[in-house]
Amino acid sequence: MTDITRVGVAARYSDLVIHNGVAYFSGYVPETTLGQSVTAQTTDVLDQIAQSLAEIGSDKTKILRATIWLTDMGSYDEMNAVWDRWVVPGHTPARACVESRLANPQYALEIQITAAV
Repeated sequence: MTDITRVGVAARYSDLVIHNGVAYFSGYVPETTLGQSVTAQTTDVLDQIAQSLAEIGSDKTKILRATIWLTDMGSYDEMNAVWDRWVVPGHTPARACVESRLANPQYALEIQITAAV
């Protein structure tokens, strides 16, 4: 059986799980920008994702899939302005973006990815 590596294990979830060369990330939410603009929160979340990818020896060119939950689809263009500057042209992942109520009303978005390691 192939090894399974769990990173950031908590009682309810792990920050990410690696299996067969694929990293499955939990959802990332803003840490330092609660209540701020969608631009600030998106930058915060993408910075966290980039850091986590680097910690496992991966990078944003290896992201396979992303799911983005926005609390208001009216902020879709604002979020995409940050996303479009962040992703690497020619290496964009499969992506879905939907509107959803999130666990904390100060979150404007949550992003979950799957990436190759």
